[in-house]
Amino acid sequence: MNTDKVTPISPAIRLDDTEREPLAGNTKVTRQDWLNVAMDVLVSDGVEQVKVLTLGERLDVSRSSFYWYFKSRQDLLDALLDHWEHTNTAALVRQAQAPADSITAAVCNVFRCFVDDQLFNTRLDFAVREWARRSGPVRRVLDISDERRLKALTAMFARHGYEAEEAATRARVLYYMQIGYNLAELNEPLEDRLKLVPAYLVAFTGRQPDGPEVEELIAYSLSHGRKDTGHE
Repeated sequence: MNTDKVTPISPAIRLDDTEREPLAGNTKVTRQDWLNVAMDVLVSDGVEQVKVLTLGERLDVSRSSFYWYFKSRQDLLDALLDHWEHTNTAALVRQAQAPADSITAAVCNVFRCFVDDQLFNTRLDFAVREWARRSGPVRRVLDISDERRLKALTAMFARHGYEAEEAATRARVLYYMQIGYNLAELNEPLEDRLKLVPAYLVAFTGRQPDGPEVEELIAYSLSHGRKDTGHE
């Protein structure tokens, strides 16, 4: 497989697009099913293992079902990459843009991405970054996505009164620290991580958080996050 032939990402290719009717004889297997199992394989085994035959065996269907929904394996890979952009990147940008009365509350909004797998899939982010190591076009898509995220975080700090240079610097510290923190896979209990939230907020913003902001984030994290670790 040559992952250097990634086609331009089109907003029209979405994981939640209306599906074609299932192929006769495979009525229980849909386009969504193919995408879901491909996502599982991408995250667990890497892009090299996202193969039509492998996915078909997992779904217990023939390859003809795959070609009913996708033009090619590359079409599937494009859809996976597009899904990542429209979920992970979109979620982080949206959280950075969410209304907040203070910069510490705004950062708490962003923190939600890293405790809620339904909001931001950290393991999928890892998989795409690993994929980008092997593909120039995917690397370019990743770079553009990282830039979108950083711009949103920079704008977040700027809205709360930080000068341009400081806003950009704090955005980078927040973003790259969080990416590195998750990549480290510290196997840290969520409760232990949450105890440090007030100190993290001071480090990232230079300002003391209000108690209710921290309490709200902790409550959200305990109800939406994994209980065993602080990472995905």
